[in-house]
Amino acid sequence: MINHIVLYPILVQLFFAIVLLFAWNSVRLQKSISIFGCIVSLALSIWLFITIWTKGTLTVQAGNWEAPFGITFVADIFAATLVLLTAISGLAVTIFSAGTILLSRFKFGFLPVFHFLLLGLNGAFLTGDIFNLYVWFEIIIISSFVLITLGGEKKQLEGAIKYFTLNILASMIFLTAIAVLYGLTGSLNMADLALKVAEIDNRGLVEITALLFLIGFGIKAAIFPLYFWLPASYHTPPPAVMAIFGGLLTKVGVYALIRVFTLIFVGEDFLETIILSIAGLTLFSGAVGALVQNNIVKVFSYLIICHIGFMILGLGLYTEAAIAGAVFYLIHDIVVKTNLFMVSGLIYRIKGTFSMRDLGGLYAHHPMFSLLMIIPLFSLIGIPPLSGFWPKLALITESFKIGNYWLIGAVLFATFITLFVIARMWSEVFWKDGPVLKRIPNFRYFRLLNKKQKLQMIVPMVFLAVVSLYIGFGAEHIQRLSSRIAQELMNNQLYIEAVLNK
Repeated sequence: MINHIVLYPILVQLFFAIVLLFAWNSVRLQKSISIFGCIVSLALSIWLFITIWTKGTLTVQAGNWEAPFGITFVADIFAATLVLLTAISGLAVTIFSAGTILLSRFKFGFLPVFHFLLLGLNGAFLTGDIFNLYVWFEIIIISSFVLITLGGEKKQLEGAIKYFTLNILASMIFLTAIAVLYGLTGSLNMADLALKVAEIDNRGLVEITALLFLIGFGIKAAIFPLYFWLPASYHTPPPAVMAIFGGLLTKVGVYALIRVFTLIFVGEDFLETIILSIAGLTLFSGAVGALVQNNIVKVFSYLIICHIGFMILGLGLYTEAAIAGAVFYLIHDIVVKTNLFMVSGLIYRIKGTFSMRDLGGLYAHHPMFSLLMIIPLFSLIGIPPLSGFWPKLALITESFKIGNYWLIGAVLFATFITLFVIARMWSEVFWKDGPVLKRIPNFRYFRLLNKKQKLQMIVPMVFLAVVSLYIGFGAEHIQRLSSRIAQELMNNQLYIEAVLNK
């Protein structure tokens, strides 16, 4: 049956993660298997996306148990898009890791754990069961915790403690919210919950439950004021791990927020004010945090927080055009942030430091690489017609329509601070004359790498840069996709009918 393709992105990652465990002693074989597995995953994700685009939402009922009694997997166009983006980022990162991850980390299981992480991400996007969303979140947390600690360096362990503590707290709050929701409705199927929550008379209890979900998902999405774990931990692992973290992990939290608050908790007026306030403060605090940093990885980490605010703003405005803008920005941000952390890895490989004070001279010595790095950096700012410009325009327009000028100010403030930060980074890292740095013992600089290793670093960056350019110059196609996603999210009856056949 065609419906079973919904499970393929999950099963293929599980299959290759297990296969990689049997290739434990051969790093070269592991790299080949991993890259091949990500190519297969990308092909299946494209197939799934095209099928959903032409045929509509597909569902699978595990064990042939009818919804809402069994475990449901759902692929609507929103989920299929994020699965495709996961495959794109996963392929880029696995190629990049082949040229940058230390041999010792490969021998301790980097690639199998990486595929388990992709498994968890795909499962979270495709599940139609709120409890299984929690289960997939736990798979993501466990896999990411292993990746962040792999190598056992002091800064990694310190960052991992902060990362794990806050995310476990988020999981506890999420699980508590699920328990309350199950007590109120007797169901865990998200489509069924959408019907039953709307019929509950005690709206106060529903609002408290919604707040618990907002806090639980908000920690994972790194919204204000729950974001402190992110800049304290994301700069500690290797650049390849930073790339998949920066591109996708916080976006799972954003996806969960959008899914739950457009499907289950709909029409709760008090949430609009809370979410809009959080969005504005997230934009402001993330921008200010990036402004005072000297380490380029910490700058990118704070910009992750800042730009989460754009997506939350679209959810808070809760119009079809605003949701479309949030989805457009989500698509753009996954690709650009993944590429930016790979850029930081290339800079580190060339210079041996992340400190802007100790960097400089990249454009003079590596002009082609510098021009390549312009694409994600300028896309991040949103210079027209690059990808970051179009969703911001939609969010500003919708904020103007409702007369909320302080939100327009927050968007413009975050945009100009991003422009200033990136301009300062370009000046410090690329234009100024670089200081003479002492050679780092046992560190293999970029010029000492062989041709294959250099290609493994450059090719994925070029790949994601091309995707970014397509998102920007082919904005009408991404806008049409985002608008369709927004229409389906705003009309949640389509999702309910697909799952429950009602």
